[in-house]
Amino acid sequence: MTAFEEGYKYFADSSSAVMASTQGGHYVQTVQSEIDALMESLNAMKGFKSDVTTLKGDVAEFWHAGTFDIDAALKGSTHRAFVDRSHDLGSVDVSTNFGDDYGLKYYRTGADSAKQQAKSIFERFKEYQSSGGKETLEDYLSKRGYTGDVILDDPIYSGQLRLIPSDQMEDAIKFLEQKIAKEQMIRPEQVKRYQETLDLLRDCIRDNQGNESIPLSKEDAEKLAKLAKEGSIDASELGLTTEELMRYEYVLKQSFKAGLTAATISMVLKVAPEIISAIRYLIENGEVEADQFKRIGWAAVDGASEGFIKGTIASAITTCCTSGLWGEAMKKVDPTIIGMVTVIAFDSLKNAYKVTTNQMSQREMANELIKEMFTGTCALVLGSVSQSFIHIPVLGFMVGSLVGSIAGSFAYSASYKPVMSFCISTGFTMFGLVEQNYELPEDVIKEIGIEVFEYEHFDYQRFEPERFSFGKFEIQQNEVDRIELPFLRRGVIGINAIGYI
Repeated sequence: MTAFEEGYKYFADSSSAVMASTQGGHYVQTVQSEIDALMESLNAMKGFKSDVTTLKGDVAEFWHAGTFDIDAALKGSTHRAFVDRSHDLGSVDVSTNFGDDYGLKYYRTGADSAKQQAKSIFERFKEYQSSGGKETLEDYLSKRGYTGDVILDDPIYSGQLRLIPSDQMEDAIKFLEQKIAKEQMIRPEQVKRYQETLDLLRDCIRDNQGNESIPLSKEDAEKLAKLAKEGSIDASELGLTTEELMRYEYVLKQSFKAGLTAATISMVLKVAPEIISAIRYLIENGEVEADQFKRIGWAAVDGASEGFIKGTIASAITTCCTSGLWGEAMKKVDPTIIGMVTVIAFDSLKNAYKVTTNQMSQREMANELIKEMFTGTCALVLGSVSQSFIHIPVLGFMVGSLVGSIAGSFAYSASYKPVMSFCISTGFTMFGLVEQNYELPEDVIKEIGIEVFEYEHFDYQRFEPERFSFGKFEIQQNEVDRIELPFLRRGVIGINAIGYI
């Protein structure tokens, strides 16, 4: 196998683990980014002059949107919530990219919050008039986007999910049920807005994928508002850190997803050379061998299975390290290094099995380990350099890694020959990695007259039919006796093995 083929083989074997490891690091980074975004939004209220009882509603908006985004990121979902910060009549407080809109009310009691959530358009207009507003009903509605026939008894927040403090849910439900029962007797047209509010009442943002925000009570909202005004909200004090939020079920889910991606990449990289070889053979001979289809199928199975295992393990290790599940000291580890180490460990296990089954010697295993570490280091270095020039995530590293793998394989092959020559001439064992065999070859021992012990072999007799052959005239040749002197020299007799040849 040429140095180029060895370099490409190493790249095909290692790229899946590196890709999956990088994907695991990106996953944790996404979660951390959502945590940082929430902390930034809350601490941005530093110095606000608003009273805590007023500011708690704004804090609740960011809290629910932010904690929902964190939970969605943890579970690998693309669903997100957004604080709109609109103050128009009936405007949405928190919108989402999955179709749900939320209006938040954080008032003194559950009845107050429910009442505000069920407020009708006409009630809001009467409040406007009582506060000194001079517009007519028609002007009031048209300036606020209401056109055509407007039912004044409809709720302002029609269609929105109504979010209130978690500790007020029981009182709010009781208030709405009482209002519905009462209005059915005296004002049936008012029942709709109270019933809609009851049906859409929530204490957190929730989607159909199991993602949800952390419920927030009125008291906790006021505490957060006070800290936000001081700009001193710390994620660790709220339990919003990756090491506290991350669970092993999330790690497994993410690692399996990364493993599937790694399996696809590994399969493509291993099948591609076989397909190219088959196409070349088809062009040259006009047909395709059956064995080529077998090699393509085996490369697909081998690449996919091995890539999935390496990718899953690398992604799981990276996620556990960078999230802090395995300690603070491991959070700064580079995902690409984890990927490379995973590949080396996996291949070492395979080679160790070969050693135990006598398919490989210990020195051969050591040689493979050294070669893989050398090639991996070159791939890692050039991958990092390439990433600094090609700013597309992962792609830049993979391009440099391919070049580094091939260059590392060439460099190792070029350095291997002079090292072995040095060991031949000096007897150096490279700290035990090179075997210096000083036994004479069997043919030389026989040549100098020493009897060689051989194990007995059982030779069975074969039946030979009698054959008739014509007599041939043969000329006798006179050959001069020659004296042959065998010359011994040291040379390579195996992988990392030197002896007499």
